[in-house]
Amino acid sequence: MVREIGAARDRDGQIVLYGVGREGLMLKALAMRLFHLGLKASCVGDMSAPRIGAGDLLICSAGPGPGSFATVDGILRVANRDGARVMLLTAQRVDDIAGVDSLVVLPARTMADDVTSGSGDVAGILPMGSVYEGALFVLFELVVLELRAKLGESVESMRARHTNLE
Repeated sequence: MVREIGAARDRDGQIVLYGVGREGLMLKALAMRLFHLGLKASCVGDMSAPRIGAGDLLICSAGPGPGSFATVDGILRVANRDGARVMLLTAQRVDDIAGVDSLVVLPARTMADDVTSGSGDVAGILPMGSVYEGALFVLFELVVLELRAKLGESVESMRARHTNLE
């Protein structure tokens, strides 16, 4: 992830993020930190989200796997058509996905794995996709730490970009 995000920055490209539900909230948290690092970051659907194209990077999450969400699939197609690089985060190992330049497999429990056993007990303590969503948050915090060092940013420089409208 660090390499792809750094390469987008080096190309003066923007980083656009998308996920559904709570996965989307984790990606919004990452977008905020990328902005704090001085990068051009936005989320699909934001009123100020610009067009995506050559030189840009789209980061999408589809925890249950590719093909799980029609919106993710459609957004990937648009990004491919318009020349952006595509990174897909998922919990499901897949061999090859057309149109994905970089695949990040985060092996964690998702809603697709959240099935009941024969006894009626839910397999796992945390419900639905909580484990995957939490794993995304931890991964993103580690990515931000590595990017901060690579970009020569400090906590102070990041804080200077934080909104004063809270």
